[in-house]
Amino acid sequence: MWSVAEAKAKLSNLLKRAREGEPQIIGEKAPCVVISLDEYERLKALEDKPHLGKWLAENFCGLGEIELPPRDERRPSPFEGWTDADFGE
Repeated sequence: MWSVAEAKAKLSNLLKRAREGEPQIIGEKAPCVVISLDEYERLKALEDKPHLGKWLAENFCGLGEIELPPRDERRPSPFEGWTDADFGE
């Protein structure tokens, strides 16, 4: 974390670190983060991808009630008895 004064004095170092993939936090009361343009564009692209939970809520909200099985210790694990060999490891 950088103070504002320190960030001003060492701006080139701060920007170098951000370009190298290390987010830089500036300020204490209302901190801001400096990231590389590549990271910013990657995060921005994620906004355009549909969120599965939102899509399900919007498209399947009127299907009625679903009965879920109880979640207690008596409910067996569906993976009980499996080994790493079952997963090809």
